[in-house]
Amino acid sequence: MWQGLNNEKPALSMRSKGLPLLLATLLVTSGCASTQMADTANPDDPWEGFNRKVFAFNDVVDRYTLKPIAKGYRTITPDPVQTGVGNFFSNLGELRTAINSVLQGKPGNAGLATSRFLINSTVGIAGLLDYATLMEITADEEDFGQTLAVWGWEDSRYLVLPLLGPSTLRDTTGLPADITSYPVYYVDDDTVRISLTALNLIDVRAGLLDQEELIRGDRYRFVRDAFLQSRQFEISDGELGDDPFAADDFDFDDSDFGDDDVTD
Repeated sequence: MWQGLNNEKPALSMRSKGLPLLLATLLVTSGCASTQMADTANPDDPWEGFNRKVFAFNDVVDRYTLKPIAKGYRTITPDPVQTGVGNFFSNLGELRTAINSVLQGKPGNAGLATSRFLINSTVGIAGLLDYATLMEITADEEDFGQTLAVWGWEDSRYLVLPLLGPSTLRDTTGLPADITSYPVYYVDDDTVRISLTALNLIDVRAGLLDQEELIRGDRYRFVRDAFLQSRQFEISDGELGDDPFAADDFDFDDSDFGDDDVTD
């Protein structure tokens, strides 16, 4: 759910969604996840024993390091500043979205992401202000895990990564490409790169503090189910499948009823 801070560039480059994606997904899927927690073993999680141990490790690290820092950051940092910081890092992620949109054959979304980056990087003062959204220019976020899914790797086993948190084999395979497509990776100065990564990490974690209250029951299963549902939602571009209450499923005519059953 977070990334370690050291002198290795890969560990210091943030995935736009990689940090506490486990909690971010709860905003969208908390209701569905809570109903599934009591289910039996999830076929998408054959390594649950291993994953639970990693999850517990990550939870301890978060509880005693990242979470207290995030609370302090939110307490002393004015809301407008927090918004600007979040906008700045989100704007950098538009480049990754543009690249993956092209790889997925979505030129329209690539154009929107590029437009957002150019507008917010200039008029928006290096991305601190999100003028693109005010102009109703929005794009669906894309990463290399989603690209691999579009290319055919649709189903993948759930995997909890040390420090990084929830993932799948597919998303983990795309992680190196995600890292190298994020501009912070190319910052040569170690101090600046570490500082930017730490600020991104803390800002995102602070924004998710309130969402922890959504977790109910088995914390591990809640997070897992929320993550998997959210990823499927993103991969399918919000398509939820066929409407189970489509009209075709309920077609009938008067002949289906007796004369006494039909009323004017």
